Amino acid sequence: MEKIIIKENNVRIDSYLVEKLNMSRSKIKKLIEDETVKVNSKPVKSSYKLKENDIITVDEIKEEKMDVIAENIPLDIVYEDEDVVVVNKPNKMVVHPAPGHYSGTLVNALLYHFEALSDINGSIRPGIVHRIDAETTGLLMIAKNNKAHEILAKELEEKKTYRKYVALVHGVISHDTGTIDAPIGRDESDRKKMKVTDVNSKEAITHFKVLERYNKATLIELRLETGRTHQIRVHMNYIGFPVVNDPVYGRRKLIDETGQCLHAKELGFIHPRTGKEMHFECELPECFINILNKFKNDEI
Repeated sequence: MEKIIIKENNVRIDSYLVEKLNMSRSKIKKLIEDETVKVNSKPVKSSYKLKENDIITVDEIKEEKMDVIAENIPLDIVYEDEDVVVVNKPNKMVVHPAPGHYSGTLVNALLYHFEALSDINGSIRPGIVHRIDAETTGLLMIAKNNKAHEILAKELEEKKTYRKYVALVHGVISHDTGTIDAPIGRDESDRKKMKVTDVNSKEAITHFKVLERYNKATLIELRLETGRTHQIRVHMNYIGFPVVNDPVYGRRKLIDETGQCLHAKELGFIHPRTGKEMHFECELPECFINILNKFKNDEI
């Protein structure tokens, strides 16, 4: 464990540690979020302003021990250049290896298809700038180098990345548009789940618009202003319209085993090298359309 006694005032902890530990801002941000970094024995946010005589402790940073093998898994590559890749992730594909999912992930496929990927997020998450759930389909941006990764991650943090989703939710939403502004944090009774809470939470804002109403469900379009874990699923469940086929927050019997009806349909960002505005779209997957048609035809 490294201990640092502060001799300065009013300096952000992330900026201070970037220089002190000679690490990237993204790496420092992750260490802080993982509570590896503490000030006066307590976790803090990246924006925390240091005060004189604060004591920063940094737990031993252990390298993740996992051999990630390149696998010849087909990928739907929407766009590729020397800095960025955009992929359309299929249903049931986990983004990166983790306990219980050591193969068949998006990272296993990326390692086979691309020689160069950023390594800011460690050896088991090469290229991964942001994630979507295994049972969520749609667009993800991948960084081929660390410079591109840093810029794209900063865009996400500064809310410059455009992300639009389509979801089918249980129940009929009467109003045409809405905004859910409710902080999300870890569920203290089940650490694998998230919930709307004021305890150890972060700002979470989701905008939605009704596309079509059925007798028992509503097709909606959602735009994320923030990107919290499980944000759309938690927010829609919170207001009483859970995502159809959501195995965790759905509160309803699953229609089938094909995955939740949530699709990352549009993705926009500023290219890290050219500064050009990039925009991509992909259609709803077959598994989503099959369930949608059942609601359209009143088969459910």
